Amino acid sequence: MRIISGKHRGLKLCEFEGEDIRPTSDRVKESLYAILGPVQDCVVLDLFCGSGNLGLEAVSRGARKVVFNDSSKDSLALLKKNIARFKEPIPAEVRNLDFMECLAQRTRYDVIFLDPPYRTDMGLKALQIIGKRGLLNRDGVAVYERNCPFEGDIRGLAKIDERKYGKTYITFFKRTEDVEEQAPEEAAPADEGTGQQRLL
Repeated sequence: MRIISGKHRGLKLCEFEGEDIRPTSDRVKESLYAILGPVQDCVVLDLFCGSGNLGLEAVSRGARKVVFNDSSKDSLALLKKNIARFKEPIPAEVRNLDFMECLAQRTRYDVIFLDPPYRTDMGLKALQIIGKRGLLNRDGVAVYERNCPFEGDIRGLAKIDERKYGKTYITFFKRTEDVEEQAPEEAAPADEGTGQQRLL
């Protein structure tokens, strides 16, 4: 597992031992970012961050700030080891919260990564909260990784793309206007996103 592009390209990251933890492969990560497009100056949330694989890639590609969240202290210990490998300060905030507590802070983001344990419905619940509370900036994208296609509708979000890589499905969502507008505690400038043009 490594950083595949940007300022820190080639940096090797620490991984979990054993087969119980399933990090996003470099091949899937490379394809995901090719679809997502530029993240320079974006505010990013890696909601179920694990080792920080997805969010640290955003750091290397110039994200303005990346919030890493995980309820597991073991995951955050590994994340902090990976952050230390950068050998310089990076724009990262680390939270040890349940995902619903993290999303309750109502910060708006340009990109939200959701890579929860496949056997749970936490990703779906997180999407419902993101859509209902309008936690994406207007040009923001939520990226949901799991082991089956996404079916159904999410209020406040529109499914705009889905790709399959082996047993992994990556689904992309954008914000719609059917959301409850609530003042965020923190947001990207003017709540209009960063102006970055993505492929989506």
